[in-house]
Amino acid sequence: MEHLDDARRKAVQRLAWLALGVVLWGVAILAKLVSLQVIHHNVYLARERRQQEQQIEIPAPRGTIVDRNGEKLAMSIPVDSVFVDPLRLPDVRTASELLSQFLSLPYDELYKRLDTARSQNRGFLWVKRKITRAESERLHALRLDWIQFQQESRRLYPDGTVASHVVGSVFGDEQGSDGIEKGLDKELEGHAGTARLLTDVKRRGIDLVVDTAPQAGKPLKLTIDGRIQFVVERELNTAAEAHHARTGAAIVINPYNGEILAMANWPSFDPNQAPVTREQKLAHRDLGLSVPFEPGSIFKMVTLSAALETTTLRPDSLINCHNGFLPLPGRVVHEAHRGFGMLTVAEVLEKSSNIGAIEIGAQVGPERMYEYVQRFGFGSRTGLPLPAESPGLLRKLNRWGTTSLASISMGQEISTTSVQLARACSVVANGGFLVQPKLVLEEGGVKTPDVAPRRVIQASTAITMRHLMEGVVLRGTGKAAHLSGYTSGGKTGTAQIFDVANHHYTKTYNASFMGFAPVNNPALVIVVTLNGTSGNSGMGGSASAPAFHAIATEALRLLDVPKDLPDDVPLLQAKKAKVSNDDVSDLAITEVADGSSNILEEDESAKPAADPAESGVNLIHASLPQGPAMPDLRGKTLRAALETASIEGFTLAAEGSGVVRAQSPAPGEPWRPGQNVSVRLGR
Repeated sequence: MEHLDDARRKAVQRLAWLALGVVLWGVAILAKLVSLQVIHHNVYLARERRQQEQQIEIPAPRGTIVDRNGEKLAMSIPVDSVFVDPLRLPDVRTASELLSQFLSLPYDELYKRLDTARSQNRGFLWVKRKITRAESERLHALRLDWIQFQQESRRLYPDGTVASHVVGSVFGDEQGSDGIEKGLDKELEGHAGTARLLTDVKRRGIDLVVDTAPQAGKPLKLTIDGRIQFVVERELNTAAEAHHARTGAAIVINPYNGEILAMANWPSFDPNQAPVTREQKLAHRDLGLSVPFEPGSIFKMVTLSAALETTTLRPDSLINCHNGFLPLPGRVVHEAHRGFGMLTVAEVLEKSSNIGAIEIGAQVGPERMYEYVQRFGFGSRTGLPLPAESPGLLRKLNRWGTTSLASISMGQEISTTSVQLARACSVVANGGFLVQPKLVLEEGGVKTPDVAPRRVIQASTAITMRHLMEGVVLRGTGKAAHLSGYTSGGKTGTAQIFDVANHHYTKTYNASFMGFAPVNNPALVIVVTLNGTSGNSGMGGSASAPAFHAIATEALRLLDVPKDLPDDVPLLQAKKAKVSNDDVSDLAITEVADGSSNILEEDESAKPAADPAESGVNLIHASLPQGPAMPDLRGKTLRAALETASIEGFTLAAEGSGVVRAQSPAPGEPWRPGQNVSVRLGR
């Protein structure tokens, strides 16, 4: 009996051990399943995918860039890219010979790539990205299953060089390399898609599956007007070649909202072609934005603006120009051509007297000059969405030397960019506001916000400066900027280029002209700069002012800006027309100072052979249309006079303080819409 109980006990124990073993085995199996399916699921899934498929990134098309009229400046077009499965190649040498011939690739390099990929058991290899349509058609015609295609996009610039420095270009991987393409690369690049190449156990490709389609980047609409841009590039090219300049830049800007209508550089480049040589790479630099230069006499606009606001000087105030010779600590300043004795403030600007500007700057003083230079935006970036913008050079006031005020007053010891000059000139053109230059109108179909302008000079100062700069075109160094049918104002600049290595000024120039038109209600501000000119023909008035004339003539016509002068009014008549209005005192002072009429001396060659009276031409009024009677402004405050001018439709140029004591035209005389009315205030 005991024997049976012992056998039963052993049997039960064996069954228990067997059951335990089965349970443990089951637990082990379950644990392994949990490990495979839960804990290490992602690890084994990734291993499986690496063995059975290959991930491919599909680049996204970049956003389209258009000008303000919707004309395409940059776009992405679909193109084929070629890849192969090296493991399915019938023969590496045969494949290399075929593909190198059809795709214009070096045989040895292609053979090495294919052979290496095959030896590494790789089932995917790009052969050539973004092939031409002709290459694609020839390869498709072969119908070889081991040659496969993936559609990508390639950047195309339909207008070639037009606005190339603004738009920029891309590298081969579709990343922006310069211009807007780089400055707003994140907005333009979009989001890449993904695809999987399914393979068999031998890593041979079976099928290509697109998991996520690429999303195109945001489209951009620029402020650039392609029509005006074309004109600017053409005229800049003409001026640069005619005057043997090394480089050049030109900008057209709306002075009221800062929208840049054109921005060009010379030499230019075609963004469809990758740069190879050093010269081609240098041509990609945006000179108007990234390369500052000494502005020279063009900077006198700032000096005079500061003087009108901070001193008792007025346009008819006399300035001693020391007959062209002014000793300063450590150096002597000479006028560029001939010396002047006594000149009015207006004539200092018209004749571009450096010594006159120094004397005016001395009355302003270093602290207030530094303040106004900053007010006009110099020494700080404009904030355009373009790479490598330079802030220029404006040294802190505590680093000025004993003659720094004199130098800066005439545009030396300071460096600016063409964009900064356009912004500064806009202050005078728009009535005293510093605007934020703007290049992008819309981003992704949404209008970009405007930056509120900031008043930096009084409206009356801006109006006075507009007419002083008009005098530069009528009587001074900027006669070549005179327009047919439009009044215009501006300032020439001719700055000697400093040789840093040898520490002296060379005989080559930065020749500039900045101006606006029409004078009473400027629609455009234009800046033209030529670098590396020489001789009398390479100065601002003879090299850059004619380019301004050509650009302004076409741009005003394209924008349908109403004319404010009869067509074909010669410069002589335009000057005399102004004599009948608000420039009588200036002309009289010029005649007294010089002993003869500056107008007649400068335009002797433009005189008609016959007596003007006999020919029926009225030089005083130049056939200007007559209008309603001028209201009586005498006794009114400046604010009240400005309100009347706004209601009636004329522009007011004021001198002095208090109430209006005198005006021109006089009360009751005829006036025309948009005409400038000069008033003198007193206590």
